[in-house]
Amino acid sequence: MARKPDRADNQAALSHPEDRRDAARRARTEVEFNEQAVLGALFGEFDAHLVQLENRLGVFIGARGNKIAIEGPEDDVARARDVLKAMHQRLLTGQDLDSGAIEALIAMSGEPTLEGIITGDSKAPPIMIRTRRKTIVPRSNMQAEYMRQLASKDIIFALGPAGTGKTYVAVAQAVSQLIVGSVQRLILSRPAVEAGERLGFLPGDMKDKVDPYLRPLYDALYDCMPPEQVDRRIASGEIEIAPIAFMRGRTLADAFVILDEAQNTTREQMKMFLTRFGQNSRMVVCGDPNQVDIPGGSAHSGLHDAVARLEGVEGLAVTRFTVADVVRHPIVGRIVEAYEGKGD
Repeated sequence: MARKPDRADNQAALSHPEDRRDAARRARTEVEFNEQAVLGALFGEFDAHLVQLENRLGVFIGARGNKIAIEGPEDDVARARDVLKAMHQRLLTGQDLDSGAIEALIAMSGEPTLEGIITGDSKAPPIMIRTRRKTIVPRSNMQAEYMRQLASKDIIFALGPAGTGKTYVAVAQAVSQLIVGSVQRLILSRPAVEAGERLGFLPGDMKDKVDPYLRPLYDALYDCMPPEQVDRRIASGEIEIAPIAFMRGRTLADAFVILDEAQNTTREQMKMFLTRFGQNSRMVVCGDPNQVDIPGGSAHSGLHDAVARLEGVEGLAVTRFTVADVVRHPIVGRIVEAYEGKGD
């Protein structure tokens, strides 16, 4: 199996006379960074981040001091330059920089999203969500659109495979709005079990029965807020995490409401949930239409039915993520793609 070219391969190629002539017909640019304190993190250990850019974009990158020279095809040089600037800006704002973050920036390169969101171009205000523990910026173009919808629409349906950030970004937006006081409560819900919320066989009280199914929502909360704040707000009722059956008969006003794993709701449950919407509230419904576990499959899914009925209604938005938007470890995207490409 042929090995992946590295920086040495690229440099050796440019040393050949014919390749030097080709390079002369291509593009070369230089980027200078004044904040030398972050250069080590920008380059990565043993220049790993520069190597990643070279291998992904087909360019040669040479660093000398605080200056970085980029050579290669014109479009790829421009993309590499923009990604480097975005990487640098990310470090300046105190965010971590790892291979996953770099892959996300590469995926957004060449799009208007990257310039406005990451570098803070005054012509395109940056899109981000600030929480107590971190600042979340988009890691794909679709996430950028999703964040815009979360800030402007009343009800948002977020559809797509695992790893695209549907629920995590929604929880981050909810936490941000709770912190600034634009909502008074944060309500997180999901079907307690895949088929009918049959909880009686589980040991313990009701909280013990449902908590295992709601754990992903707790995990997202703890990632956005200090654990002691999460626990205090849960105890006070500012944050409520409950199965969808507990929503019946309520009006959810002054609240940010999130329904996760919505593909496993019935039509009746989905109608009940959506009609709980109250004044000064925002509602996000997340699910993967290809992972329906209730009897009858997607034909009986409340998510499938709701999107078909409501898409296009004023004040409501639908965001559709694909495998290309997976922002977990790159292998997650390949796994999802492999499963979606094969029948049952």
